[in-house]
Amino acid sequence: MKTKLIRSRRTNRILEGAVKIRRSVSILSGCEIEDRLRPLGWRVEGLIFILLLALPVFVYAQELKPVKLPEPKMQAGMPLMQALKERKSTREFSSRELPVEVISDMLWAAAGINRPESAHRTSPSAMNMQEIDIYLAKADGLYLYDAKGNMLMPVASGDIRALTGKQPFVKDAPVNLIYVADFSKMSRLSPQDADFYSATDTGFISQNVYLYCASSGLATVVRGLVDKSALAKAMKLRPDQKIILAQTVGYPK
Repeated sequence: MKTKLIRSRRTNRILEGAVKIRRSVSILSGCEIEDRLRPLGWRVEGLIFILLLALPVFVYAQELKPVKLPEPKMQAGMPLMQALKERKSTREFSSRELPVEVISDMLWAAAGINRPESAHRTSPSAMNMQEIDIYLAKADGLYLYDAKGNMLMPVASGDIRALTGKQPFVKDAPVNLIYVADFSKMSRLSPQDADFYSATDTGFISQNVYLYCASSGLATVVRGLVDKSALAKAMKLRPDQKIILAQTVGYPK
């Protein structure tokens, strides 16, 4: 009887773990995992084997795909002087998701291509190095903005929003932008100059986002309080990539 009780407790723990997996990846629907497994009376070893087999399916089902962004709306928004008047930092955000149209317009404003014949951007960069990459941390995963293709390129599945800053609001806000400098594009510069220009170029992009948000009724704040080493590890950045700043964007709360 004692052995059966121990087995039962171990089985319950594994079943509880399976339920947590189900809830985190939203794969199964209809009935809970307990309802599927308990009537079968499987041994603990059998449950472990089934779970190990199922894990690759869970990961595959959560695989991110490239997102083709709609063309930005050039006639939207308010006049520049009014947007400057409305520009501000906000630290309270609704968890409401941003539509892909809004994300497209925001990213184009940030550092999109406004002169297709030369591939120059809406934000200036020193010697046109275009060394700042914009990553988006969303609930479903991490993406990289491809300005030339006007796309979001998948980087990693999983929600890393909580790692994008030490402020409590970052984990629930719909989008956290992460500005990453690619130092391989600045090899002609001294380390000191590379640090300086990557910082100034990030500032230009961030201000573009501020003005777009002011013009569109969105809330935003740029942030430097980030555990950069932990975030870089989660993003799987190369040694020659450096996180400069992060910026939260969402609807006002």
